Amino acid sequence: MIDLFCGVGGWAFGGLAEGYDVVGFDIERHQYGAHRYPAQLVIQDVLTLHGSQFKDASLIVASPPCQAYSWMAMPWSKAKAAAAAIRADETGQALADLNRLFDACFRIQAQASLAAGRHIPMVVENVRGAQPWVGRARWNFGSFYLWGDVPVPSSMTRAKMKSNGDAAKVPGFWFDGSGRSFQTASVREGFKSRGMNWSDRTLRGQDFTRIAGGQLIQGKGGWFGEYRPGQPGRSTNSKSSARKAASALIAKIPLSLARHVAAVYRR
Repeated sequence: MIDLFCGVGGWAFGGLAEGYDVVGFDIERHQYGAHRYPAQLVIQDVLTLHGSQFKDASLIVASPPCQAYSWMAMPWSKAKAAAAAIRADETGQALADLNRLFDACFRIQAQASLAAGRHIPMVVENVRGAQPWVGRARWNFGSFYLWGDVPVPSSMTRAKMKSNGDAAKVPGFWFDGSGRSFQTASVREGFKSRGMNWSDRTLRGQDFTRIAGGQLIQGKGGWFGEYRPGQPGRSTNSKSSARKAASALIAKIPLSLARHVAAVYRR
């Protein structure tokens, strides 16, 4: 199994559990304490890969970065302006630049399949906000939207996946009554702290944990212990190791989803 934009290895854990040899590719090594990629890792820009080297693969999975799609889905004036500018570009170059990592996955699949003389299945995961730019996803598992050769599970399989506890409340998200999902700043329990006021700078970066009865208590320290009183913005800095770690874990593919896809294409 070839794992593109592999991060901390959500797809890889599923592939390994189903008996695959897994090789991951990423532009950097994501290692945060005990969280690290569990299989062979190649540090390389995915844009420089040629799919022919993957002609022996049984399956290609990919999770290209979602930040641009997520940002333009937000109700902020700058985000709306950026989206409008891309739509207004009649040359199509702005859209091509936006989708270059997403499109690279399908280029690699086509090259791999041509070299193999057979179709090599590929599943690409991203966020709901990618749909206006890359087309409608075939299926979604909670907040994880899927394109490509997606093996949509049967109702029985879906029930089994939900019973594992990571479908309705996938890592890093909780869902309200309308099915909307919200990211979390706390990776300890995987739930957004309801009632968090992100406009209050005295609360940013603090760690909250849900306990019995739904009550929220403030944890000790912030993301991975980096929060310090008097430094409320420290852990929310986009370049901080804590923020990168939290983002990587939020984006990690749930094991139920990874195992389902891997099992379908195992040969």
